[in-house]
Amino acid sequence: MSNNFQSLKTPLATTPNTIQPTKLASYLDELLSVNEFQDYCPNGLQVDANTPISHIVTGVSASLALIEQAIEKHAEAILVHHGYFWKGEAAVLTGMKGKRIRGLLQHNISLLAYHLPLDAHPIFGNNAQLAHALDLTLDEALYPDEKHPIGNICNLKTPIKTTDFCQKIQQVLGKKPLHLVGGNSTLSRIGICTGAAQDMLEQAAKQGCDAYLSGEVSERTTHIARELGIDYFACGHHATERGGVQALGNYIQQNFGIKVSFVDIDNPV
Repeated sequence: MSNNFQSLKTPLATTPNTIQPTKLASYLDELLSVNEFQDYCPNGLQVDANTPISHIVTGVSASLALIEQAIEKHAEAILVHHGYFWKGEAAVLTGMKGKRIRGLLQHNISLLAYHLPLDAHPIFGNNAQLAHALDLTLDEALYPDEKHPIGNICNLKTPIKTTDFCQKIQQVLGKKPLHLVGGNSTLSRIGICTGAAQDMLEQAAKQGCDAYLSGEVSERTTHIARELGIDYFACGHHATERGGVQALGNYIQQNFGIKVSFVDIDNPV
């Protein structure tokens, strides 16, 4: 995976070290091709505090703990992968949801969230960042007809021992993955989709993968791995999706001169 940003569009001109939430969101929406995705939530600016941004706190999910960190750090915006207003979610701003929104607005903090567009981006995407960290290259789409693949296949020039790959994951993510054995002692074609994509395991097997990596696991996943002869690595939803928002935050800091702080709220899932 290349980290060369030269082909990307030059950011919008801003006043020194600040940008309005709507302008930042407009730029990121285009950068991540938001309009080309059908998602489970709105992508982009979810809460507009209408305050110039000079400091952004990034994180995986917009939990109350992350909001409290942003307040403590005097940030004017939060950028996350998992935001609010999911399909099927109650619309009223009460209880836990109301407390989160009040925390943002009472402290003039905007919220930007990018879900599938951040999974799929070839540079900043969660898949791309995790593959890069594991010394893998995204070569093919897990579903070949997808314009913006949210699942990918990595072909290894030199096969890796399954035990060594498991150790590599632990080294990179700081946690031991749950390995469901499919019977392969070495791996040369690995499917990858971060987060809760365990049910793409069958598709990975159809595409000739001898291993598949995602974040979560279900009871049925064990039987699928065994019966299809494909090794499965459940590496943690949170752990596999820390990379995308960090990469995007670094890009914003480098190109807009805005301070960006990544806050890792512990989550074992």
